[in-house]
Amino acid sequence: MPRPTSEVQACEAHATDADLDDLRARLAAARLPEAETVHRATPDPRRWEQGVPLADLIDVVNYWRTGYDWRLFEARLNRIGQFRTTIDGLGIHFLHRRSARADATPLILTHGWPGSIAEFIDAAEELADPKDADAPAFHVVVPSLPGFGYSDKPAATGWGIEKIAAAWVELMGRLGYSRFAAHGGDWGGVITAVLGGRFPEHVLGIHTTLAQAPPGLTTDGLTADERKWTEETRDFWRHRAAYAKQQATRPQTIGYSLVDSPVGLLAWILDKFAEWSDTEDSPFETISRDRILDDVTLYWLTSTGASSARNYYESHNSLDPELRVDVPSAITMYPRDIEKCPRPWAQERYRQIVRWRSPETGGHFPSLEVPEYFVKDLQEGLAAALAAHR
Repeated sequence: MPRPTSEVQACEAHATDADLDDLRARLAAARLPEAETVHRATPDPRRWEQGVPLADLIDVVNYWRTGYDWRLFEARLNRIGQFRTTIDGLGIHFLHRRSARADATPLILTHGWPGSIAEFIDAAEELADPKDADAPAFHVVVPSLPGFGYSDKPAATGWGIEKIAAAWVELMGRLGYSRFAAHGGDWGGVITAVLGGRFPEHVLGIHTTLAQAPPGLTTDGLTADERKWTEETRDFWRHRAAYAKQQATRPQTIGYSLVDSPVGLLAWILDKFAEWSDTEDSPFETISRDRILDDVTLYWLTSTGASSARNYYESHNSLDPELRVDVPSAITMYPRDIEKCPRPWAQERYRQIVRWRSPETGGHFPSLEVPEYFVKDLQEGLAAALAAHR
């Protein structure tokens, strides 16, 4: 039963000219360190082993200051449709694109860090009104996580993955969607698992690019490729997850730099786009500078560097080890993602896997790296989940 529409208010994004002028002035006045002490010719991923190379950063900063147009992204957001509602005292911002199709299924897409709603603006339109008449259609809802984008910043602790998932159920109910499908990757994948596990009466099925197995499983019986996945994932968390430790333990400390310096914010986020994308060197081999800057500028204009980092403080390692997901689940493991779960392990938590895919290309940001494949995979995966639910 739809809730009163007065609980949901339409809104539009519009940065002031003063905010954009201030950003350009800060970029022009940035103090930069000396170059890294590793010197390799491009393309070579080892150029990035000390972090974002100085020459690459200077190139993006100059484009951000003189060539990038934030207004184009604002117009996209406003065209899709932006709204706000208040849940448990916190303002939640979301995109909502209703399909013209009578057979459309409600779908909530949840981003993670360092992503944002910018990950899904291209996918939202194709999912709502697919060019292929035989493809499933969806009423697409894309919320900004608490402390991200235009959602409010929590002023107290407590907004972890469990509370966010419950808020998403409330949000969808207010839109008249008592039953819906869900997709997510990164933190969005964790929240999607909680949605499927805690709220099966509302969730028709899920699609995720992040499957986290229960703890304590053995590698006995895994194939050589599956064991390699577990080794790569273990290596990531042991040697390349300092950012997560920092944000989980001292988000306020790193937050000062992220909110005060656009160059610092850019480097912090660009480093992850580079390391986690399926490329030989630079993330710009597959993702445009404009799309990455849409994401970074959204963080900058909303001053959410610190508040988004606090999501790690609230949620890092907080997934209930006993959580089981019984709704139909479609899972896609991209080869260059940072955390890859073997199917036998995933089946210990996701009890009804109706579709499993391991594509040949793609990393942590598939909606930006391989957008056409991502949309088709999401359509087919959710179609399989919905068919199993019936």
